[in-house]
Amino acid sequence: MKMSSLISLFCLILTLVAYRISIYLNHRFPNPLTTPVFTGTTIIIIVLLILGMNYDDYKPASDIITFFLGPATVALAVPLYRNYKVLVKNWLPALLGLSIGTLVAITLAIGLSNLFSYSHDITLAMATKGVTAPIALEIGAIFKGDPALIAAFVVATGTTGTIIGSWLLDKLRITDPMSRGIAMGTIAHGQGTAAALREGEVQGAMAGVAMGVTAIFTSFIAPIILPWLLP
Repeated sequence: MKMSSLISLFCLILTLVAYRISIYLNHRFPNPLTTPVFTGTTIIIIVLLILGMNYDDYKPASDIITFFLGPATVALAVPLYRNYKVLVKNWLPALLGLSIGTLVAITLAIGLSNLFSYSHDITLAMATKGVTAPIALEIGAIFKGDPALIAAFVVATGTTGTIIGSWLLDKLRITDPMSRGIAMGTIAHGQGTAAALREGEVQGAMAGVAMGVTAIFTSFIAPIILPWLLP
């Protein structure tokens, strides 16, 4: 077996082990800082630094994991099908909440960016950070944004939302499964959906719907409002 294949296999095993460790730590010590996304990522980075490995060494394993994101996303249809009655019963408030929340998030992000005189690229990245990376990158391309910066903001938003989302909902005493799922899917897209699914099937199903609807709504509304708001 070639050395590159051994390195990829090691990185893949490292990722799985880091995930299992982070799940255990989160169950043992529930805390925003023990969220699996944050803890697992930290473990992987530390190990790679100790071994003197860089992202190019890790990327083949990352590509394998990324490949399975497609089937995993499609699999979200299963809990949605099982809980579609909940969505049908509450579709109007859910749709209104998603639409208003998305508009407020975009407007507030651009407003803060303009207040601190950020550049066009940073402002655009902040405005599109609330949707999944493929949608955000396509919107960014329309307005000639920096793809790397947009991707970084999307990932940072998903990670931050996953870390503090459930904790903040607990502090606000929001216990309704549908509300929690929609909130996590809206603020933290894919990562938030995965976190919501760990809470329960209803939360995961609603988060998946929220992630998709937010992306669709943003892809329609962003090209209309961004020309009026971007510096």
